[in-house]
Amino acid sequence: MAEIDLARLVAALRECAGDSDEYDLDGEILDIPFDELGYDSLALMELAAKLKQEDGVALSEEEVIEMTTPRLALRIINATREGVR
Repeated sequence: MAEIDLARLVAALRECAGDSDEYDLDGEILDIPFDELGYDSLALMELAAKLKQEDGVALSEEEVIEMTTPRLALRIINATREGVR
């Protein structure tokens, strides 16, 4: 299985929570906190549900809470997919 990359993460965010009013999601956003990007905890829960449905990634609530930036989200998502976490 291929890793989830930033492009897939951004596409899933846009699909379930819309575009950010704060930042261009196609720019350098890896280390910008999701709340600064305009995404709250509900948006991240929706993202987790979408990733589970479409990519088979089952994230716990604690893992979703840990996803504070896109970089951390990708690290957690891909570790979970690979069974590392």
